[in-house]
Amino acid sequence: MDKVRVGILGATSYTGAELVRMLAFHPHVSIEYVSSQSYERKALSSIFPALTGINNDLLISPQEAVGRGGVDCVFSCLPHAASAELLVPVIGKGVKVVDLSADFRIRDINVYKKWYCDDKHPDHPAPHLLEKAVFGLSEHYRGQIAKASIIANPGCYVTSVLLPLLPLLKGGVCIDMIIADSKSGVSGAGRGLKQNTHFPEAHENFSAYSIGHKHRHTPEMEQELSLAAGKPVTMTFSPHLLPVNRGILSTIYITANRTAAECTEIVKKFYANEPFVRVREPSDLPQTANVVHTNYCDIAFTGGTDGLPVIAVSTLDNLVKGASGQALQNMNIMFGLPETAGLMR
Repeated sequence: MDKVRVGILGATSYTGAELVRMLAFHPHVSIEYVSSQSYERKALSSIFPALTGINNDLLISPQEAVGRGGVDCVFSCLPHAASAELLVPVIGKGVKVVDLSADFRIRDINVYKKWYCDDKHPDHPAPHLLEKAVFGLSEHYRGQIAKASIIANPGCYVTSVLLPLLPLLKGGVCIDMIIADSKSGVSGAGRGLKQNTHFPEAHENFSAYSIGHKHRHTPEMEQELSLAAGKPVTMTFSPHLLPVNRGILSTIYITANRTAAECTEIVKKFYANEPFVRVREPSDLPQTANVVHTNYCDIAFTGGTDGLPVIAVSTLDNLVKGASGQALQNMNIMFGLPETAGLMR
């Protein structure tokens, strides 16, 4: 089998470096280039010494990267707007892309503009490509992903919330209320300098942010929940910053016409043959320590007695199943490779 030739835009981001680390050991992939605007002409391993001997390639600019041929797939780990703008000529050459930004996740252009456009980026860079993009939640859109040329990789919080809930809505469970209380490690904020992610600010601290329907992941979640339910679904989403490097844990409260035990059986049956979703019992609630550095999402259901809400608990690594691991899983599906290839080390 010929190897899939890949390029990585934004290779010096946390998600980019994670992708390089996994792709370097993928049996069916060759990395043709790594790019970075900030570190052009420097060796990737000089930015991430842990990659020494794994990938010592010189970084090229994103502009040079998109002008190159000789690749079958491009991963973009760039910020929204910049990502779609640079991917347009790549897509025009017939190269498949997996975009880890938000640029192709939102189906409604007006919703995208509301949440992502500003004075610097007043419009979507490629609205004509939105209808061609497939939402890359691997376990739910596998058939479409296999035929797609543009994959919109879901957000990390989004994956942790959708994986427990979508099987219930698709199974006809009536859910009247959804409150997702989610916590993420600091790497979820990216490598850019922000005051609240500096070590003295984040260490020994625990804080909420962007709550009250103010977080950009909310419309992405509501979009997919509504599609699964066949009617509009709204939710309350409250993200928090944990003083750890990586990992997400979501505690999701729902009022449903099923017990926690029934929800467990529905979700367990739905994911019975899925290699990366593990459904646990209420006595064995998910913990971030069991999933970091892996592509697993662990899920459990509890509560729901005496008229109280059913509680779903899910956890995953925000840089792997919440980003780069899922992107690699999607690439495997797109190219007809074993879905676990490069992900089961």
